[in-house]
Amino acid sequence: MSGGEASARRPGYLTVAVLGAGAMFLAILDSTIANLAVSDMQETFQGASIADFSWVITLYAIFFAALLAPAGRLADAVGRRTLYGAGVGLFTLASLACAVAPNLPFLLVSRAVQGAGAAAMIPASLAVILFDTPPVRRMAAIGLWSASGSAAAAIGPSLGGVLIDAFGWRTVFLINVPLGIALMLGARSVQKTRPPAGRVPDVLGTLALALGMGGVVLGVTQGSDWGWSDPRTLGCLLAGVAVLAYGVLRARTRPVPAIDTSLWRSRTFSLANVVSFFYGAALYAWLLCGVLFLVNVWRYSELKAGFVLSPGALFSALAAIGIGRVLGKRASPRLMVCGGCLLIVGIGVWLVAVLPAEPHLVDLWLPTTVISGFGMGAVSTGVSTAAALSVPPEQFAGATGLNMAARQVGGALGIAVLASILAGADTATTTPFAHVLLFCTVAAGIAGLAGLGLSLTPRPPKPSAPATTPTRGATTTTG
Repeated sequence: MSGGEASARRPGYLTVAVLGAGAMFLAILDSTIANLAVSDMQETFQGASIADFSWVITLYAIFFAALLAPAGRLADAVGRRTLYGAGVGLFTLASLACAVAPNLPFLLVSRAVQGAGAAAMIPASLAVILFDTPPVRRMAAIGLWSASGSAAAAIGPSLGGVLIDAFGWRTVFLINVPLGIALMLGARSVQKTRPPAGRVPDVLGTLALALGMGGVVLGVTQGSDWGWSDPRTLGCLLAGVAVLAYGVLRARTRPVPAIDTSLWRSRTFSLANVVSFFYGAALYAWLLCGVLFLVNVWRYSELKAGFVLSPGALFSALAAIGIGRVLGKRASPRLMVCGGCLLIVGIGVWLVAVLPAEPHLVDLWLPTTVISGFGMGAVSTGVSTAAALSVPPEQFAGATGLNMAARQVGGALGIAVLASILAGADTATTTPFAHVLLFCTVAAGIAGLAGLGLSLTPRPPKPSAPATTPTRGATTTTG
């Protein structure tokens, strides 16, 4: 960090923590809050099929995952505040467009744009926190940032159910508007400095990465519906992998690449991406499996099921915040990831062995939800800490974008596995859900094994390029 930025007046720690956590909360919330809105949407847009409405969920996930990595690199290049404001603004406008959508095609386009805005918010939000938080408080700040995401993922279905039941499906999008406006106003307090000239990432490489990632996520997401041998599925997967590989190879030769491939030279960062991938697969499948099990086997309403899962969200948030604030530097990423995964694996094994067909809310479900939620909070904080703080400050956003992209792709795979297991199965019985939980347990175990290699040795900032001749009094720090 340059002297110019260090001497600039910084916003308060609480301000940047709220800005970062708020953006993370909104982005993750909208990946789950609309899940229960399909039946209500059908009454508004009559004539469309369930498959048509599924794209309301799918398009957000695709654009979110596809643009995370390029957005992280862009935030490092053009400035954290610039991309944060642009991402929040785009997300807010798209949310309003979703809320007032006159027809389904308009809604689908708006959801895609909303996913793009969310992708811009995520890496920029953590960069805002890390740049403007004293190093001694960074782990606590990452804990709060991770906690907001964990809480949003778990309370999304219950909050969506309440809003839909009371006011209709449009309110699940309308609720984002005042929150987004508040975040945009708060972002004005973040110090903005002039970004270095000529650092806009390679446009063609950025497009290749986005298209490739989007193709892979689309193929994985739709594979269970289209069929894994269907030409559409195979075409999306093969084309996505090929274009993605081209984007990565191109990044190795560009002066200003779409992604910084040098990040993978860090063993900790590379392993953090492996952890994120398998943890994402376990997390997303686990959360959806819980809702579906409660609704189909225990015959709870969607709204009641959402509330039953809420304690897990609470303890996930408490774990993420508590580990960062109470343990601080004494809690290594290895301990957080491995310990959290061990809790998830233990609960997974227990549930696979005893999953009952009759409700056992107090003596089984609530204890397992609390313990697994605590484990998820620990893993989220640990892997985010390892990914972000294993790189120099000027690469915070790029590292976060890549790490979150790995989690989203893993999550898409987890949902695809869940859909394949449940397809054609008797979902009124416990057997298919036990198989899903077994998959989640194995994925969490792999994440924990990868976490054994995590260590945190902060790297110094990169030296300025030798070809650059500094100008007296100028600063080249991104903001």
